Amino acid sequence: MLNMEIFREYDIRGIFGKNLTQEIVVAIGATIGEKIKTQNYSRSVFVGYDARKHSAILYEWLKNGLSQSGIEIYFVGLIPTPVAYFATCATIENYSSSNSIMITGSHNPPEYNGFKITLNGKPFYGDDIKELAQELKIPSLNPIKISSKIFELDALRVYQDYLVAHFEKLRNFPYHIALDYGNGVASVGMEAVLEALNIKRSSLFATPDGNFPNHHPDPSEEKNLADLKICMKTHNIPIGLAFDGDGDRLALLTSNRSYKGDELAILFAQNLAQDLKDTKPIVIGEVKCSKIMYDEIDKIGRSVMYKTGHSNLKVKLKEINAHLAVEMSGHMFFNDRYFGYDDAIYAGLRALELFLTQTPQDIEASIDRLPQSYSTPEEKVPTTEESKFIIIKELKKNLEFINSHPTKDFPNIIDIIDIDGVRVVFENGWGLVRASNTMPVLVTRFEACDETNANLYKNALLRLVEKAQKNSSKLENFS
Repeated sequence: MLNMEIFREYDIRGIFGKNLTQEIVVAIGATIGEKIKTQNYSRSVFVGYDARKHSAILYEWLKNGLSQSGIEIYFVGLIPTPVAYFATCATIENYSSSNSIMITGSHNPPEYNGFKITLNGKPFYGDDIKELAQELKIPSLNPIKISSKIFELDALRVYQDYLVAHFEKLRNFPYHIALDYGNGVASVGMEAVLEALNIKRSSLFATPDGNFPNHHPDPSEEKNLADLKICMKTHNIPIGLAFDGDGDRLALLTSNRSYKGDELAILFAQNLAQDLKDTKPIVIGEVKCSKIMYDEIDKIGRSVMYKTGHSNLKVKLKEINAHLAVEMSGHMFFNDRYFGYDDAIYAGLRALELFLTQTPQDIEASIDRLPQSYSTPEEKVPTTEESKFIIIKELKKNLEFINSHPTKDFPNIIDIIDIDGVRVVFENGWGLVRASNTMPVLVTRFEACDETNANLYKNALLRLVEKAQKNSSKLENFS
């Protein structure tokens, strides 16, 4: 039976053997193959996978489905996700295609896996994935005669050669660096590049292992950076890089600081302003980014606030031809000297470029000089898939009423931004409530000039969320 929960906003993701079964995966391959064959895309697809124990099995099942359409399959083996994106922008051993499927569970627990899809050079997400689920037909699982030509290509080598040439200025980098790969696949792409550029390094957990035996491969969680911090402190290493499981999210550390996604955006934007000279950088942030980030970027260029989600940001980046887009979670999208997709290996090398003109202490001081604010960590409010968007709609309605009928019981509202959920701008800060596109939760974040105001806005908004939850339950029961 088809489990619709595996069809997420940005990818297809589920638990191997439970809702990612052979039957379903073959059907996914067959349906994508037909799309590629009939919708005027290049009639071929790059396919690679991450280090999870079942990724190679999923490839065999997916190949079985894709082959039923007769399209050419370019198998690129064990790779970081950005290499699959890169392949759609390059020629690999005289072969090219605008389509790719990456088999990966990203930073999810070991039992998870899934597919990140690019068709016709664009992210395949949102309504495309919903439509795929509706079109899915379960074909026969009996062994079929393979009707596709299958080529094994070394996209990883082409990618690494590109990075070595692109970052020649990093050769003999003046600092020793530390890296934590979390037993993911970023090491498969990064280590050879660092070796070719003669960059001194200490590498933690560089052997890909889908069981992630050392720590969870999510660098946006501070607890997962503990080993890297110990390594840096013990060996007096001034710069650290950490990666997620499939190599598309990055964390940067120096001796006294772990940089948030919006802080990295400021550093990269400042560097862009110097490189572009007469052109002001255009930088896209998501709704969770700090007001300080938007203010600082507007001093040297133009900032744009947009929806959370790597697919959303990739599309918006191309739409307005921005130079850079960032997510708080560490997705970085460079469009000035690169192809506009999220690549933590490329972003890590761009981060090292910052230290060619500034010391680690200079970088830390530049962030310390920014206006100070207090922000809460990202917090999640449990709800259901059915009600999360209803709650946001109800919340927005209540906020608009309060905005037009001010009351002493609620902080004064300056603006309501509804790009993605609701970001409520108050006199001394802001609060965000949005529906997660990947989980049955509401995601909240609050920022203000101090902790008192942040908690004031947090408590006021969460009271409204509770009220909206009760009303949404009534609406669901009524329907």
